[in-house]
Amino acid sequence: MEIDLRKLEPRQAHDWLASSIIPRPIAWVSTLNKKGEVNLAPFSFFTGVSWYPPVLAFSVVNRDNGTKKDTVVNIEEMPEFVINIVSTDLLPAMEASARPIPYGEDAKYIKDITLTPSKMVKPYRIEEAKISFECVLEKIVTVSEGANAGNLILGRVQFFHAKDEIISDGREIDWQKLDVLGRLSGSRYCVINSIIESENN
Repeated sequence: MEIDLRKLEPRQAHDWLASSIIPRPIAWVSTLNKKGEVNLAPFSFFTGVSWYPPVLAFSVVNRDNGTKKDTVVNIEEMPEFVINIVSTDLLPAMEASARPIPYGEDAKYIKDITLTPSKMVKPYRIEEAKISFECVLEKIVTVSEGANAGNLILGRVQFFHAKDEIISDGREIDWQKLDVLGRLSGSRYCVINSIIESENN
């Protein structure tokens, strides 16, 4: 099968990409608006860019009406954010934060998490997250304009939080104890049940 993504409706293109690029880690991003109100939102177009300096990237697509989502608006106003990694136990709260919520009212609607002050940036981190990255904005790269346009947000990590119980040998994260959630397509997620070790990597 050969597919010209340029000729598809936006949602069709999304479905082909989202079901092909799997599994994807989830960046659960915390930001503040200029009133100091919290916004939490998950994004699965998320990856690392460089490790020294440590830079992470996630993409936020505009709404169907062409407006920017709250995360982008907040980062443009206050160029700091926290990326929290989603473990399986955080799935219900993470999904709740993905639903439409009135601007600035996330803290009222999202239950079973604790917002705790960060060390180096103003946005809060999620206490229950096993890993959190405090970031300052490196740059925003816009891809196209209007509806469904992308906003690639690059953040330079200022501070790294990891729960003591997931640390292995004092130098890396134990993947089993992290119990990270992977995004598939539709309403599907995955967990890591097995690994393949290669001597060639």
